[in-house]
Amino acid sequence: MNRLGSETSPYLLQHAGNPVDWWPWGEEAMQEASRRDVPLLISVGYSSCHWCHVMAHESFEDEATARLMNEHFVNVKVDREERPDVDAVYMSATQAMTHQGGWPMTVFATPEGHPFYCGTYFPRENFQRLLAGVHQAWSGDREMVLAQGAKVVEALNSHTTLPNGPLPEPATLELAVRSLRESFDPVRGGFGGAPKFPPSMALEFLLRAGEREMSAATLEAMARGGIYDQLGGGFARYSVDAEWVVPHFEKMLYDNALLLRVYTHWWRGERTPLARKVALETADWLVREMRTPEGGFASALDADSEGEEGKFYVWTPAELAEVLGQEDGSWAAELFKVTGTFEHGTSVLQLLRDPADLPRYEQVRERLMAARDQRVRPGRDDKVVAAWNGLAIAALAETAVVFERPDLLEAARAAAVLLEDVHARDGRLARTSRDGRAGANAGVLEDYADVAEGLLALYAATGEARWFSLAGELLETVLTRFADGTGGFYDTADDAERLFQRPQDPTDNAVPSGQFAAAGALLSYAALTGSARHREAAFEALGTVSVLATGHARFAGWGLAVAAAALAGPVEVAVVGDPGDPRTRALHREAMLAVSPGLVLALGDGTDETVPLLAGRGPVDGRPAAYVCRNFACRLPVTTPEDLSAELSRAG
Repeated sequence: MNRLGSETSPYLLQHAGNPVDWWPWGEEAMQEASRRDVPLLISVGYSSCHWCHVMAHESFEDEATARLMNEHFVNVKVDREERPDVDAVYMSATQAMTHQGGWPMTVFATPEGHPFYCGTYFPRENFQRLLAGVHQAWSGDREMVLAQGAKVVEALNSHTTLPNGPLPEPATLELAVRSLRESFDPVRGGFGGAPKFPPSMALEFLLRAGEREMSAATLEAMARGGIYDQLGGGFARYSVDAEWVVPHFEKMLYDNALLLRVYTHWWRGERTPLARKVALETADWLVREMRTPEGGFASALDADSEGEEGKFYVWTPAELAEVLGQEDGSWAAELFKVTGTFEHGTSVLQLLRDPADLPRYEQVRERLMAARDQRVRPGRDDKVVAAWNGLAIAALAETAVVFERPDLLEAARAAAVLLEDVHARDGRLARTSRDGRAGANAGVLEDYADVAEGLLALYAATGEARWFSLAGELLETVLTRFADGTGGFYDTADDAERLFQRPQDPTDNAVPSGQFAAAGALLSYAALTGSARHREAAFEALGTVSVLATGHARFAGWGLAVAAAALAGPVEVAVVGDPGDPRTRALHREAMLAVSPGLVLALGDGTDETVPLLAGRGPVDGRPAAYVCRNFACRLPVTTPEDLSAELSRAG
């Protein structure tokens, strides 16, 4: 009996019709494996994963393969986005055993959940042979299998986390920049070779560090390449080549939230038109295609449509001519490099140069978008993940103020309301929701940290103290439920489900590590409140940055960015005045345009002192005023954007 039909995860629901007797992750599956005296077969993936779909079609929809699975195993399906803790511990085992990882992840484990054989994608014939081999080993050499599982668990639990060091110094950040330069691709941008992933966290650090060469080259190369959707905006997951031409076409909320913020920050520092274009197109894509009816943001768009990867996005010269006519079609084919860069003579659109005829370009782009909208769209995973929505809230709130787009601010606020109403209860967070109902899985560290980060950014953009207060509640949970006692943080709370290992990874992956994200939110909260407790916790959580900075800076980008903020103060700005007064808005936007790393902003009308940075600071002679401070020690207030700009320049 397949038990996935009542689940809320779109990924699990994709498998609800398989002939495999799937169980969702949980104690019941382990008890069933123990009762039947068979191993667990744990399959981990996510809804927009291309190779997960391939293995599903080849094996999980195949009656013969399903019979082998059902006869010899208790089969467990896990959505890695709903259960990042389960994914993390089994990915550690997979990487330890195979020296590689990826999804779908295939794990054979004892009924207690101890892994003894791991892998990723297996073609059907190989998978069938593997099923038979594991069954034979379990039946004929049980002691060896159990010993292997015990050995893996012992090795993983004896693995020590990175040692904590002191708060990074300016010299540490310089070493990190040098380390990044060693793997930088000066011709094509980015770091290392193919495949190339958007290095969002490293780019945020480089912008905060004032490094322009690597950041600008990478941001421009990505924006002009096929990894960026030249018609609809938004970025694909990664480029399969080193030139950013052919993407792996799935679009993830977290990538686009992080990159939206980076491109906004790039424009803030350099005022390049390309940065503005990409930031606003990506923000518009987020709101247009990823918003759920409840106001949150969906997790991902699939790579595939109609069973083919990238079919929704690619073009041939003939298709361009059919939509645009021969003359405009030829012009568009040359402009977008439609020369057979993908499969079957199709091309991913690139924009390697700015078009000389902008009105013609805009008209062509609109017509192609209208035609593309008639195609079968990729599937959408519409579950709302708390952490990724926190990242989106932060990006949209900042973009809204910087580019004066109040509609984007409303979108950020609506997502925050959903998190407040559906995900948050008494300082605790649900990891996911769908259709306005919270999922059963508890939030992990990144959920608390990224949501707090987003709420503090939303407070800075709106002056609505409710978001500051909710962020404080979540950070209190971080300090009391996730701390490891040595300055770091576990990825799961102290009352979370006990797995064979309590996950703890301080390094960045596709998103900021929970520990570095917590450090950033704690540092911002401390700057708004003067709380030594939060500040010290942030500093201690950054202790691993010094260890990673020299050889592994790409995996510590967010920690390095937060460290840059800590070394800068961070600068604190209190803007006080009637929110409806244009002079208040002008001061507020000037503060939001500042490039000082990690600058925090408190906004109030002079009567509400919920946020300590505002306490005792009011208008000057009836005029809105701004106070530039460090550690709550403030310079004389100013009342004009020009004077505020000068004060911020002096503050650094």
